[in-house]
Amino acid sequence: MQRRHALQTLAGLAAATIAPWALAQTRPQVEVWKDPNCGCCKDWVVHMEANGFDVKVNDSGNTAARTRLRIPEKMGSCHTATVGGYALEGHVPAREIQRLLKEKPKAIGLAVPGMPVGSPGMDAPLYGGRADAYKVLLVLEDGSSRVYQSYPRSSPTRS
Repeated sequence: MQRRHALQTLAGLAAATIAPWALAQTRPQVEVWKDPNCGCCKDWVVHMEANGFDVKVNDSGNTAARTRLRIPEKMGSCHTATVGGYALEGHVPAREIQRLLKEKPKAIGLAVPGMPVGSPGMDAPLYGGRADAYKVLLVLEDGSSRVYQSYPRSSPTRS
């Protein structure tokens, strides 16, 4: 009986020791390419980290990464990233990235073309709570796209 208790105690200590490391390994890894001076890109990185992603930042611009990852130029934005074998272009919400990783569609990745106000990273206080309508596009293998998720326009509440 004492031996079993000792083994259970050791197992519990081992689990407590390993658990933080194991949990850290379950966070999806995002690598992003952006301009070093872009504030909205930095805000998108903060959004990603706050939503359970570990982010490696490359402050080298994103044009070469966008080309290498086969994101059509017309879908371009200010930063390009990768996660789980997919490309991400622009201010894609973490919620849609989590959905992408769960559903695993056959696609290049997701894009939010341009820089729509109200999207993650483009939601700073200077916009006064404004959120323009925008679409998250699923970029397919042939370079075409379809709407993955739509976000409606919203106005700031007035007091």
